[in-house]
Amino acid sequence: MREEIQTFINYMEEEKHASKNTTLSYQRDLLKMADYLEENGITDCGKVTKTALNSYILFLEKEGKAASTVSRALASTRSFFGWLFKEEKIRRDPADSMHAPKIEKKVPVILTVDEVTKLLEQPSGANPKEIRDKAMLELLYATGIRVTELVNLKLSDVNMSIGFITCRDEHKERMIPFGHAAKDALAKYLESARETFLKGTRSELLFTNYSGRAMSRQGFWKIIKYYGDRAGIEEDITPHTLRHSFAAHLLSNGADMRAVQTMMGHSDLASTQMYTAYAMDSAVREAYQGAHPRK
Repeated sequence: MREEIQTFINYMEEEKHASKNTTLSYQRDLLKMADYLEENGITDCGKVTKTALNSYILFLEKEGKAASTVSRALASTRSFFGWLFKEEKIRRDPADSMHAPKIEKKVPVILTVDEVTKLLEQPSGANPKEIRDKAMLELLYATGIRVTELVNLKLSDVNMSIGFITCRDEHKERMIPFGHAAKDALAKYLESARETFLKGTRSELLFTNYSGRAMSRQGFWKIIKYYGDRAGIEEDITPHTLRHSFAAHLLSNGADMRAVQTMMGHSDLASTQMYTAYAMDSAVREAYQGAHPRK
C-alpha cells in the first residue's frame, strides 16, 4: 500500500501540479490511514473495504480529532482510492460513497480598523528588520494575499509604478492593487533594507530572512504575533487575520463582492460572502451611532 501511496503523491506533484503543502498533507493523511489498516491486517489496496475505511474514520473521531481534520483525512482517502480505481489498480472504489462529517464554520477573527492601524504602526522602521516587517505587514493588509503567497513573492511580481502585485497559485494568476501606504513601505524596504538581508548575494524573492533565503510561513507567523502583542491586541491573531480583515473592511466600505472575490482568489463566491456579516454589523452600528438621539 505504501508503494501505491508514493506513486499517488508523485502523480499529484508531477501531473496535478499540487503545491508542496498539499502533497505533504495528503502524504501524512494517507500514511496514517495505512498505519491503521496494517495494524488491522490489511496491507493490500485491493482488499480495503468500505467497512475498514469507516472504522478508520470512527477511530479518528474517537481520538478526538476535529471535524475539519477528519474531513481532510477523508478527502485524501477518497482522492487516493478514486485514483487507484481510475488507474485500474483496484476493481472497486471502497471510498466512493463515503461522506465527510459536517463541519461547523467558525467565524473568522476580524480586527477593527483601529486595531489594524495599531498593528501596522508597531514596526517603527528604526532598523532593517523593522523596515522589512513594516513592508510585509502593509502589503499583506493592502492586498489580502495568503501568507504563502507573500513569502513567495518575487521582485518581478511587483509593479511599483502602477501599484500592483501579481500573485500565482497552482490554478491561476491574479493581479491585486495596493495603495500608497504599502507602496511607501515597500519603496523604503527596497531602497534601504533589502540588501542588508542579502549580504551581497542575489535573490529573486521580494522578502528574505537574515540568511538571504526564503522566509517560512512559521517565521512570518512569529513576526505578526510579536507585533500583535506589542500593539496590545487581545485576539489571537495570525497572518490570516489580516487577510480576513482586508476582505471585511473592503466590503464594509462598499466594495463590490465580485471584485473582493477576485482579489482574494476565492473560487467560490460563498467564501467571500461570509465577510458580509461583519460588513452589515458595521453598517448597522454606524447608522445607530449617527442617528440615535442618545448614542
